[in-house]
Amino acid sequence: TPAGVRHADARAGPGGSRTRAARLAGACSDPACHHRAMHATFDLDRFLSLHRLSELRCSPDGRRLVVSVAEPSADWTRMRTALWEVDPAAARPPHRLTWSEEGESHPAFLPDGSLVFASRRPGPAAAPGREGRVTVEPHEHEVLWLLPAEGGEARQLVAPEGGIEALTTARRARTVAMVAPVHPGSPTLEADAVRDRARRDAGVSAILFERYPIRHWDHYLGPRERHLLAVSVPDDETAPVPEPRDLLPDADGRLDVLEHVGFDVTPDGRTVVATVASLADLTKPIVDLVAFDVADGSRRTLTPGDARYEDPACSPDGRFVAAVRETLGDPDHASERRLWLVDLETGEGRDLAPGADLWPGSPTWSPDGTAVFFLSDLDGTGAAFRVDVASGVVTRLLASGTVGDLSPAPDGSAVYALRSTLRVAPQVVGLDPVAADGSVAVIPSPAEDEASTGAPGTVTRVTGRAADGTAIGAWLVLPEGASAEHPAPLVVFVHGGPLGSWTDGWHWRWNPQVLAARGYAVVLPDPAFSTGYGQAMVQRGWGHWHEAPFTDMLAAVDAAMARPEIDRDRTALMGGSFGGYMANWVAGHTDRFRCIVTHASLWELRGFHGTTDDGHAWELEFGDPYRDPSRYLEQSPANAVASIRTPMLVIHGERDHRVPISEALRLWTDLNRMGVESKFLYFPDENHWVLKPQNARIWYQTVLAFLDHHVLGVPWERPALL
Repeated sequence: TPAGVRHADARAGPGGSRTRAARLAGACSDPACHHRAMHATFDLDRFLSLHRLSELRCSPDGRRLVVSVAEPSADWTRMRTALWEVDPAAARPPHRLTWSEEGESHPAFLPDGSLVFASRRPGPAAAPGREGRVTVEPHEHEVLWLLPAEGGEARQLVAPEGGIEALTTARRARTVAMVAPVHPGSPTLEADAVRDRARRDAGVSAILFERYPIRHWDHYLGPRERHLLAVSVPDDETAPVPEPRDLLPDADGRLDVLEHVGFDVTPDGRTVVATVASLADLTKPIVDLVAFDVADGSRRTLTPGDARYEDPACSPDGRFVAAVRETLGDPDHASERRLWLVDLETGEGRDLAPGADLWPGSPTWSPDGTAVFFLSDLDGTGAAFRVDVASGVVTRLLASGTVGDLSPAPDGSAVYALRSTLRVAPQVVGLDPVAADGSVAVIPSPAEDEASTGAPGTVTRVTGRAADGTAIGAWLVLPEGASAEHPAPLVVFVHGGPLGSWTDGWHWRWNPQVLAARGYAVVLPDPAFSTGYGQAMVQRGWGHWHEAPFTDMLAAVDAAMARPEIDRDRTALMGGSFGGYMANWVAGHTDRFRCIVTHASLWELRGFHGTTDDGHAWELEFGDPYRDPSRYLEQSPANAVASIRTPMLVIHGERDHRVPISEALRLWTDLNRMGVESKFLYFPDENHWVLKPQNARIWYQTVLAFLDHHVLGVPWERPALL
């Protein structure tokens, strides 16, 4: 190992198989037994230093769980992720598997228990130079590594010059499928590297675009494009890894335009099923399921070009694919999501859960293939479900909290997951795979001590009533000590999406507990457009952002203000993305809040259509702006700028291409032109989200100072580093 570089040097400990009851009994059966109030110790520093768990995976023998754990780097300039091993039987303490400074992500198991992952860590050392020195630099992008099942040093497998963005493995074969950016027309990864070096040597950074779109979230699409690769990893670690097969050499941007490329491998490793977009009609973003033969590269389109398919998951017998099917809406009819089953041989498809009025995602097969587990918001929770493939009967597995990263035990005894609440950060848990609204067993993990202490704000459910009688649910987080004698000031958080929900789960970007620790109550409303309340609730807000979403939100706020613990005279409102749109709309249509924070917000919708990275997708809801721009014009918050009297804090990142910086610049100019008291917090190195720990600290410090000044009357204090 090169000096100063620590790679994986871990050894998997022994473990044993258990029955479902015995295994789940090996861990605490009640998350509340871990909860101790942190009181004043929960502050911004504590929040930002918490370990963040994601990407939970269960090993083929069921004896090991691997989870990605992120924490701030030593200089707090980025998040660094390492892989940890967790014992599902709760007999062995969790231990760290990987140690590189660059971090590791995207873990996946091979059938023998070997672990593949992605990392920028330095590759094999080159031969010494003239002075006998060996210079080993990290990769510019993440490449593919393997850690043997018995432990030891990780070895590099495949290193595309453009890196890899995602990967998955087959259940019974050593096939690894991955998404990698490749220069168009490059027949091999070496040819791709040669072309890239030629551009660098010539000092060329220009990109020639020949189709729309040209950007995605935080980057421009080019000069490389996403390709789908597959490789078979040799059993013999001394054998060379073959050149990966490019399954989509003519990608032509069809993977670039996707939010994420969903793909899976059949258990025998012979077929990769992936989502592939059609660019023929920009106003109808069709995404099909395509099956690729790993041996010869041939392909078959499984779906009829009638919808947008996501998250394919191959059945244990390799006969079927479960996926999410989203029908495309129009300005008068909302899009709709269903859980879909596709026959891999015939392409025939059917609704797996025809009676469920849910917004499903992340299907995962049970080991015996008789059921599919999936996730969906439901009444303010992020719930896990089981649907029987034969009957279509749907069972909710857990009634509270928010669940993600489902990973079934191979013997069918449990479903492992990450679960959180509004008080407790994500923990590794085991769920009963068949019981309705069953118990949850907390499994010791790297974040157990942090998660167990929880956060001090108490959480309760409140319900408002819209003018038509529709119930509008919301979570209310109350600070310690809030009472009728000492009512707390209230801050409203409006969620983004707009297709989303404030579930009873931990939020890393907008965390109400940080404000509760400061003495604020926080209400989290789910107005029209929110998921988890049926298709009718989505339809209420579709294409009419300025109507029911606005009035529903205010109805939920009124319900919160009716509680004696709330000081109804000291209130503020905050929102990001769609929530930022709503914050801007509120600013022009009511003076009831003392101040407003608007983050990554939409301001002038007609111009937004031409600058956002996926303007064509907005036409599903607002129509063709070239023929009829009326909805864009009518629903732009900019129309009411002359009515704004409320002080506003505008926040935006330069690299945000979903809601471009032009929206913030126009908003900032308009506020200043109209003499509105305002501030603009600008992040030149952030995108739609604020991801770097030190930037997140600045974000919260600025927001809290702004709230304290306008809501509490505290003198404005500029954050020290600003």
